[in-house]
Amino acid sequence: MSTKMVSFFLLLLFIIHFSQATCQMLPAYARTQGEWRLLHRSIGISAMHMQLLKNNQVVIFDRTDFGPSNISLPGRRCRFDPNDRALKKDCTAHSILYDIRTNGFRALTVQTDTWCSSGAVLPDGSLVQTGGYNDGDHVIRTLVPCNGRNCDWVEFPRSLSQRRWYASNQILPDGRVIIVGGRAQFNYEFYPGHSPSSSKSFWLNFLRETKDGHENNLYPFLHLLPDGKLFIFANTRSILFNYKRNHIVREFPAIPGGDPRNYPSSGSSVLLPIDENAPVVPEIMICGGATRKAFQLANPRVFQRACSTCGRLKITKEEPAWKMENMPMPRVMSDMLILPDGDVIIINGARSGTAGWESARNPVTRPLIYNPNGKAGARFSVMAAASRPRLYHSTAVLLTDGRVLVGGSNPHKYYNFTGVDYPTDLSLESFSPPYLSPVYDRLRPRIIRTYEIIRYKNPFSLTFTVQRFLKTGAVSVRIVAPSFNTHSFSMNQRMVVLKRVRLSRVGSNVYRVAASGPSKPEIAPPGYYLLFLVHDGIPSSGVWVKIQ
Repeated sequence: MSTKMVSFFLLLLFIIHFSQATCQMLPAYARTQGEWRLLHRSIGISAMHMQLLKNNQVVIFDRTDFGPSNISLPGRRCRFDPNDRALKKDCTAHSILYDIRTNGFRALTVQTDTWCSSGAVLPDGSLVQTGGYNDGDHVIRTLVPCNGRNCDWVEFPRSLSQRRWYASNQILPDGRVIIVGGRAQFNYEFYPGHSPSSSKSFWLNFLRETKDGHENNLYPFLHLLPDGKLFIFANTRSILFNYKRNHIVREFPAIPGGDPRNYPSSGSSVLLPIDENAPVVPEIMICGGATRKAFQLANPRVFQRACSTCGRLKITKEEPAWKMENMPMPRVMSDMLILPDGDVIIINGARSGTAGWESARNPVTRPLIYNPNGKAGARFSVMAAASRPRLYHSTAVLLTDGRVLVGGSNPHKYYNFTGVDYPTDLSLESFSPPYLSPVYDRLRPRIIRTYEIIRYKNPFSLTFTVQRFLKTGAVSVRIVAPSFNTHSFSMNQRMVVLKRVRLSRVGSNVYRVAASGPSKPEIAPPGYYLLFLVHDGIPSSGVWVKIQ
């Protein structure tokens, strides 16, 4: 064979190899639009609230005041509630526990009404759930994870100082929970209270100022910032708030456009990932919502086009200003979740109308994936369409393996399955983002060993295996706080990219990365997190770690 022919074949092999490698390193969504899977046609209830727990179970619950659900309480038990507006004796369940590993679920017993309530996970991994409606509006409920069948809701009546209906929660650096707002509640309180004085509520006039004729300030967006203060967004306005001194440090510019973003206009919000490998610049992102008159006009059945804009705000700048961009379609009642690779998924919702009974039309079945670090104008990717609409009272949470669990949708006062445009939905399904495509299996890392407890500022190591290792700079270690999701807002959600110290090869396809725990509780409040290793944009499955 001639020298020229040998050179030609060598060049051809190089081109083929380079092309394959380049394709593998392309963003996942350039090659696939994700995949939907129906998990259950009915779990017996419509999923109004969701929270992933440290034992890989998801607690799901609805409200109690609409009549019977489609799942019975175990052991022929019944709930007796003389204050219930619909059914004094109810032998059906309004909460379930879903097991990710087995795809099974079982009924739980909730006594008082949890309608439009809020929640947070404490540092010990237990869920504290606050408020609701009617006889549940002053109630605190707890659920301690267990691997058997004995754990259930425990309720503490009259434990909240004020009625909490449509309030928001945020876990704090000291492990307490701040509970902000609610219908006609322009105040906040803490759980647990450290003293009698801290068990009362504190006035926050900002919440009164942001209430318009149709409220549009319920479920305010709360984000704990790296300096320990709170970012609070309601309607179109936002503040930097020192909750320790009950002091507004500064007010930020109103989000452009004049359209409200909180319930019932129901946009969504995230604190973008915090990277401890660089100077920390906290940045808020808010997407979707409805026009100011959307709720009013929905009553005569005029459904206005939802908001199509997103805004990003770097709040530590001397003169912070919103940077706006457009989604591929308008959305209201969508959920925003931070994925393990640092992208943001925007899922569920409608193109027109607003939150509330019978108040929206034109479901948006295609999720969006947003790359915060992408080129402006090319950050959104449209995903595969779901087979069913998810409108008012739908939910979504991130799972341990990187899937997104989706459920709910009940835009009716009662369960209604016939004769309506959008029947009550009791199903449960999952969406697998593009990074879970088998085409990336060779790049997908698998965590072999890591610490169960990670301490602040302390070094730790993580051992992983991967079939095809690309480069040292393509590896990052991230922790994600699972969120309490309801009404288009994922409370307590945050991602921290941990400081990486070094990476070394310790065997065939086996590597060890040394990293450092979060720098302080203000960056990552104490508690249980999902730890992911990301290799060239492809995440491992998450493992549970405790930050303390």
